[in-house]
Amino acid sequence: APWRPVLLLLRPGAPPVGGRQPAFSTSCVRCSKNKRLRQKRAISERKLTRYFVDHRKVRVVGGRGGGGGHSFYSEPRKIFGGPDGGNGGDGGHVILKADRQMKSLSSVLPFYQGFHGEKGGSKNCYGANGAYVYVKVPVGTLVKEDGKVVADLTQHGEEYVAAYGGAGGKGNRFFLSNENRAPTSFTPGEPGQERVLHLELKTTAHAGLVGFPNAGKSSLLRAISRAKPAVAAYPFTTLNPHVGIVHYQDYEQVAVADIPGLIKGAHQNRGLGMAFLRHIERCRFLLYVVDLSVSQPWIQLQDLKYELEQYKKGLSERPCVVIGNKIDLPPSRINLPLLKEQIDDRVIALSALTGDNLEELFLHLRELYDTYVKTEQSRGQSPVKW
Repeated sequence: APWRPVLLLLRPGAPPVGGRQPAFSTSCVRCSKNKRLRQKRAISERKLTRYFVDHRKVRVVGGRGGGGGHSFYSEPRKIFGGPDGGNGGDGGHVILKADRQMKSLSSVLPFYQGFHGEKGGSKNCYGANGAYVYVKVPVGTLVKEDGKVVADLTQHGEEYVAAYGGAGGKGNRFFLSNENRAPTSFTPGEPGQERVLHLELKTTAHAGLVGFPNAGKSSLLRAISRAKPAVAAYPFTTLNPHVGIVHYQDYEQVAVADIPGLIKGAHQNRGLGMAFLRHIERCRFLLYVVDLSVSQPWIQLQDLKYELEQYKKGLSERPCVVIGNKIDLPPSRINLPLLKEQIDDRVIALSALTGDNLEELFLHLRELYDTYVKTEQSRGQSPVKW
């Protein structure tokens, strides 16, 4: 057959041929949205509430150990062969394992129990141990018992034994001695450990978007990543934290978390309160999103830092950058020079809606990430990778 050219059609959002990541788009947000976000199914915030769970009360019980065996060896012409009952198997543990693929505690059930050990058999056969039960939890899960922190799973693959299985019972072979040549006693298996644990998820991200409601945090996260948080013209549109991934040409990935909007008195549990303030604790650097269209936007920054400092001392002193959003509006161009005069932090003016000046945010975000990586490596610790 003669050679025929083949026209290769790629759907919008498909990865490029050759496996190379394209350069991040900074010129047109509308084109990047149509190209990258169309392939992801949109989930409303109301439906997402059912999927995203950051609190879970779990009752865990280890498996019961198998009972010891009770038998005597017997064969033709050897009636009194002695005891040969084997020991029972140990019960299985319940283990919590951090997995980066898990993003919520919604899949965690309220009760887990390890598998029981098998009973010891004759001919000195030991019972099989019960299998372990692994419970996958997101990275950044805090395990508490009676209000005390017992485990902090911050690394992928990190494990914590939530409930130990019971020890297996002893067979009558175990009690053989010179004084007792035909023991008939054996012990049952011990019950597994039983605990009630409280799992608390703290989002582990490199950067955290902090701002008041309707400051444009969700729109900004949509513009720089593939995340699709709900966007509307009313406050408290975002009810759950969202994490978006910013991709760079050298295959580095920076995780940016959209924290629900804070209000004055959030450290006193007003509004969404401390339910989502704890997600900011794990962020390595902060991105303060300020609405430039309102009068005196620097007051927003002062109130945000005050709430963070009241919640946890030193939280507002982390590396940060101030993002002046909605630069496309006329009042914003008047307030921008006033904001730069009032604060000492670096200010990046942009528009999440039109995509103006997103390049500066991408570059500075990478600078903050590289500084974080070098700091962790100098301390001998491994930085968090996505």
